[in-house]
Amino acid sequence: MRRVRDIVNRRCVLLLRVSLGVIFIWFGALKLSNSTPVADLVADTVPFLPRDLFVPALGAFEVLLGAALLIGRWLGPVVFLMVAHLAGTFLVLVTQPQIAFEGGNPLYLTMTGEFVVKNIVLISAGLVVATISVAGRDPLAAAQPMPLGVGQSPLAVVPATIAEPSTVDS
Repeated sequence: MRRVRDIVNRRCVLLLRVSLGVIFIWFGALKLSNSTPVADLVADTVPFLPRDLFVPALGAFEVLLGAALLIGRWLGPVVFLMVAHLAGTFLVLVTQPQIAFEGGNPLYLTMTGEFVVKNIVLISAGLVVATISVAGRDPLAAAQPMPLGVGQSPLAVVPATIAEPSTVDS
């Protein structure tokens, strides 16, 4: 079991980065080939942009983002662009609330609303990938957990000034 954990710890960020890259290439290719089921949703979210240009351009952008994630260089700027793009998907909640919320109630998401809100997970995944990359760690390895002794609490490795509140004498 420990061996499996060690392998997962070393490769989880790589898997996260590659899976994000594949998803962006896949979804972008669907937009480029005019085969995406979300073309109308995308076009109706920004009705002031010409659909025939915007949807394929967005697809090309997504394919480029996906390729950049697979290559794994300049992940800070790449993930910034990815987060900006995904944040734009939340416009659906503002411009088309009638298709995002059941009966206008923001607590009851429709399938479209769920499709949009799940992008929070993709944003979080991108931030994990970028944080590890920008922090100067090997982007192919996850942060290594601190080894604990048998029966040792995780708080035992936290400095005492953080783990226990200090008392101030008056």
